[in-house]
Amino acid sequence: MAQKKGLASAPVRGRRVLVRVDFNVPQEPNGQVADDRRIVEALPTLNHLRAAGARTILMSHLGRPEGHHDPRFSLRPVVHRLSAILGQPVPLADDIIGVHALEQTARLQNGQFLMLENLRFHPGEEANDPAFAAQLAHLGELFVEDAFGTVHRAHASTVGVPQRVPAFAGLLVERELRELSKLIEDPPQPYVVLLGGAKVADKLPFLASFCGRARTIAIGGALAFPFLRAQGHDLGASLAEPGLEKAADEFLHRAEAAGTELLFPVDLVVERPGVVGAETHPVSAIPRDASACDIGPETRARFAARIDGSKTVFWNGPLGRAEDSRFRAGTREVLSRLGSVAGYHVAAGGDSARIAHDLGVTESFQFISTGGGAALEFVQGLSLPGLAVLPDA
Repeated sequence: MAQKKGLASAPVRGRRVLVRVDFNVPQEPNGQVADDRRIVEALPTLNHLRAAGARTILMSHLGRPEGHHDPRFSLRPVVHRLSAILGQPVPLADDIIGVHALEQTARLQNGQFLMLENLRFHPGEEANDPAFAAQLAHLGELFVEDAFGTVHRAHASTVGVPQRVPAFAGLLVERELRELSKLIEDPPQPYVVLLGGAKVADKLPFLASFCGRARTIAIGGALAFPFLRAQGHDLGASLAEPGLEKAADEFLHRAEAAGTELLFPVDLVVERPGVVGAETHPVSAIPRDASACDIGPETRARFAARIDGSKTVFWNGPLGRAEDSRFRAGTREVLSRLGSVAGYHVAAGGDSARIAHDLGVTESFQFISTGGGAALEFVQGLSLPGLAVLPDA
């Protein structure tokens, strides 16, 4: 992909700079920030703007307030944490495009920050309403896109604003493009893709995009269930998305035609009603009352063997129910193997960063993307509206 005009070339001193950040962070029941990784990831861009004398106006969404003001989704806890991290106060505008926001942006001095209230409090954000986008753009003189996790959405703050003022890619977005492009532009072979999680219907186009590009696709978690059933295996009480038999069969044939090896579980760790502890069974002999929750030891060994011979590895989604300590061994063991193998290893999508952190395997990766759907769509080769609107370098 072509490089985008970056922050280094932006004339920011003394100017009001609108920055789209992704501070949609997990929260405690009391509303406090539970995980500030997304805030920390934005620091290179924020520190650059502060040092360069910009007057920075931050824009983010939080949760799903459905287009109206909901105090549960206020960004107030976020600005408290951000202020502590930056070591200077970051005021929160009570509105987004109203009189108070205009007054507060006008009072900003060089090196200061202001956060607008949750963008999704206004219905015009997700609708990419031109009037709302124009009012947002009126608050600043330049725009910086640093919310990689939202660039696959054609919203007012990601598409409408950069169409109205000079736009630049932030340092986080530049890094995401640089690192994820390595998975698309002639990645070193053998290229192994490790995929887990669920939502097979949503991920089928994503899976198919690796046929012919990756040497091996290893599939675990609930993502593997429709394919195992298409191969004739009875998985007992394991929940699998219905109606995917034809699509699963088509994917199997497509991979074979492209010369891409598919690895599916050959054994599974299951739980059964009334049985204490987990059991391991081959996929050909899953008890009728058993629910599969992790890949078994033989499967882990097969996946690890492909990793040992790899040069590039992309991982998305747990290979089992990794949030349960009884069923995280498969994901942890396979990803830990990456740490002893030379190559380029990337994690992306959904909660991958959190899972890698919880399992203690972050050091296995050279890059962990901040993007969920955006990262998966980018790796798939799709055009993302929030990137397409940024000018090329």
